[in-house]
Amino acid sequence: MHDNNNELLPVVTPEGTVVGKATRGECHDGRSMLLHPVVHLHVFNPQGEVYLQHRPAWKSIQPNRWDTAVGGHIDLDETPKEALLRETREEIGLTDFTPRFLCRYVHESECERELVYVYTTTTDAPLTPSEELDGGRFFSISELQQHMGQGYFTPNFESEWNRVVTLL
Repeated sequence: MHDNNNELLPVVTPEGTVVGKATRGECHDGRSMLLHPVVHLHVFNPQGEVYLQHRPAWKSIQPNRWDTAVGGHIDLDETPKEALLRETREEIGLTDFTPRFLCRYVHESECERELVYVYTTTTDAPLTPSEELDGGRFFSISELQQHMGQGYFTPNFESEWNRVVTLL
């Protein structure tokens, strides 16, 4: 498997207004730094543990690291909530949940700029990671803290987690 670099993504302002479109490859090439929107969902169980996905080795960005339960691009002509519902169904098989919007921010890495829409939910429904992922599991908060800053998680997850815990 590999990412589809020809997939068209919306290009947005920091406020989320669509101002154009570009391919995934253009958005991730490290040169254009075109701002494109994504959704993230932090999934908790009733015990307060957080579910993380394991990124497969074939991913072009942050392979073999643990990351936010659900993360994906917002397609052209799709709202953040529609993208969240689609990505959650595709990535972890969860369809019956109530997302809570936490925040929106611009994340910049060495290869891309993303407008991140962050949501959270709590569920005891079974989660079934797709073939897009290399599995996933629940982590206790103490286990998360123990592994922070050691290359175990994606840098994006670590910086976002610090933002999320202050908003919960």
